[in-house]
Amino acid sequence: MIGALLQRIGPQALRIIALALVLALVVLFFASQIDNYLNGRLFNRISSSVAVMMLIATGQTLVILTRNIDLSVGSVVGFTAFATGLMIDAMPDMPPLLLVAFAMAVGACFGAFNGFFVAYARVPAIIVTLATMALFRSALVELSDGTSINTAMLPQWLVQFPNTRLFEIGAFQFRAGFVCALLVVLVVHVALARLRPLRRLYAVGSNPEAAAMAGIDTRRVVFAAFVMAGALTGLAGFMFLARLGNITVVAGLGLELQSVAAAVLGGVNIFGGSGTVFGAFIGAVLVDLIDTSLTRWPLVSEFWREAVLGGLILVAVTADAVLMRRLVGLKGSRKPSRRALAEAKAGAAKTEGGRS
Repeated sequence: MIGALLQRIGPQALRIIALALVLALVVLFFASQIDNYLNGRLFNRISSSVAVMMLIATGQTLVILTRNIDLSVGSVVGFTAFATGLMIDAMPDMPPLLLVAFAMAVGACFGAFNGFFVAYARVPAIIVTLATMALFRSALVELSDGTSINTAMLPQWLVQFPNTRLFEIGAFQFRAGFVCALLVVLVVHVALARLRPLRRLYAVGSNPEAAAMAGIDTRRVVFAAFVMAGALTGLAGFMFLARLGNITVVAGLGLELQSVAAAVLGGVNIFGGSGTVFGAFIGAVLVDLIDTSLTRWPLVSEFWREAVLGGLILVAVTADAVLMRRLVGLKGSRKPSRRALAEAKAGAAKTEGGRS
């Protein structure tokens, strides 16, 4: 009965349900450890801080779906945030949408750089993005020339944008930064589910050889995935600038691990071919919730936060592999239907008749 139920729900839905349960358990655990934990301020704090990671995790998901990974996202966020700050400081009257387009274009250029070497030069993504992580960070150091961006250099609309309250439900405040990031996630989620060009990401990640035989240009798909991920990371850089205001050469450090953790915890298969942006969104919320809660939990030093994220990645990948093996086993052990048995008997009877 349980096996039939699991087959009816499907692996992706099972991952989302399991992740929601883990999220609820984490909230209950920290509520038992931290005084005055469950209140509207927790939601407001998490929703304000998770907006950046939602966008990065969405871009990371697009790349992982194609059996690749992008470890340069932290450097791209830092460079884009700094470059966007310089741009708005030099041109204070620049329209907001044009500034957003600039940030996304910068990120897309970095994504195209990564995508070219991965898709066309056939260099493994982990090698390319490890190298560009250092290259892009060095470019940020050169761009900054020992200076930093601060809120005094930014227009008020940019500084106030992330925390602008759009509406409230009781003590829960829905702010502009979170709502905009959530809309982007929803758009990408629907596009992955409905648009044929984006569905090719799953085909390439599931079986590149079969995708190529079906007429899909796998190199172009991988390249496009990196460009789109770069554009979303550039948008995250804009949000990073708006939220923090103060940008230095270390901006974005550590976001690489968090983005991979969010995607993998959200059920995106690290070996490509399966996963959803919505799952990555819940994974980003879980990562941010744990990260924020650990800073308020006096029993754990903040130096253990990275270790906890690493452990979560290991547990998530292991659980995903075990779950997929169990599902495959359940499908293999499923009893054949009466119709299938009747067809098999009819076939056997024909064979025997032919022999006689």
